[in-house]
Amino acid sequence: MSITQSTLVVNAGSSSLKVKLLPQNFSLLVERIGGESKVKASFATIENALIKTHDEALRVCLEALSSQLDLNDVQLVAHRVVHGGERYNTPVVLDDAVITDIENLSNLAPLHNPANLEGIRAARNLLPRATHVAVFDTAFHATLPAKAFLYGLPRKFYERGIRKYGFHGTSHDYVTRQAATVLGKSREELKIISLHLGNGASVAGVNYGKSVDTTMGLTPLDGLLMGTRTGELDPGVLLHLLRNGSGLSDLDAILNKQSGLLGLSEVSNDMRDVRQAATSGNVQAKEALEVFCYRITKVIGSYAAAMGGLDAVVFTGGIGENDAQTRAESLEGLGFLGIELDATRNQANETVISTDSSRVKVLVIATNEEAMMAELAKKEVVMGNEEREN
Repeated sequence: MSITQSTLVVNAGSSSLKVKLLPQNFSLLVERIGGESKVKASFATIENALIKTHDEALRVCLEALSSQLDLNDVQLVAHRVVHGGERYNTPVVLDDAVITDIENLSNLAPLHNPANLEGIRAARNLLPRATHVAVFDTAFHATLPAKAFLYGLPRKFYERGIRKYGFHGTSHDYVTRQAATVLGKSREELKIISLHLGNGASVAGVNYGKSVDTTMGLTPLDGLLMGTRTGELDPGVLLHLLRNGSGLSDLDAILNKQSGLLGLSEVSNDMRDVRQAATSGNVQAKEALEVFCYRITKVIGSYAAAMGGLDAVVFTGGIGENDAQTRAESLEGLGFLGIELDATRNQANETVISTDSSRVKVLVIATNEEAMMAELAKKEVVMGNEEREN
């Protein structure tokens, strides 16, 4: 199979479908699948319609793309799959056995893997001649050492798959590669802390090219404060809530949808709205921002210690790439690590926002998970072809 032709990247959510065609950079987003759906395309205007399933959503996307190219040129489809467990630490060509494994892993990611599978089934049905590859969010963190991924639970729970896995792996992989390029070095000679800050947020400590710790855990709930998610939380809080009338569905809603910036500020899950409220004197919004930034500061310090040093800090994601104030507040007090922020460069969203004399370089890198997924999928296909030839 030639891999010089087009690659379709598919990211299926529970009620959304995002696709991107590379190298043409045609992108489409279908939101609110199951109802009156919104369809956005980078290359055309598409009317909203009643789209009931992911299969129908992908049909709409492919029909729009067919006006731009012959769909037979799409020979590779890269699928985002959130959870690969311990088994899948690299991308893998999809077949029925792999799909069954992803189904079985859905108990570890019940909000994500089933939706990812909807996209996979739709694409395999509509593009049967293409090679389909699963790219796992968790794969980049497969290098975590046991001291980082084990929870202090009885060993039998680890044997059932309960451990830290980490997420946003494709983004952390991409931006740390790009940061090394900007710095003119190999990633394998750098100690980098990658900060993916958006509605979902996580940190990865990348030591000489390998992820050695990350803030998300078994699920994407742990770690930093997020738009609507709690981040780190004393497990005893959950026991307290259960004993005082909250049910499992209540906890699910509290932890995933009602907490984070939204819960603390009682304003919004959007950082821009919370910051505007704080500027207007809203104390709760100000405290929410302080918690958000404090957790980042704390993790940078701890990961620098865990890696035995630090060469670069990379900001990415919607907040990381665009919010100069959050970046500045997150780095306050870290001068002892050798971090010196250049206020002018930071405000201008330059690529390197540290001073020339800063021992630790601070960068802003726009993430491109789709490009990373396509590259990883192509690499998997090439390796598979070489193995068959040998």
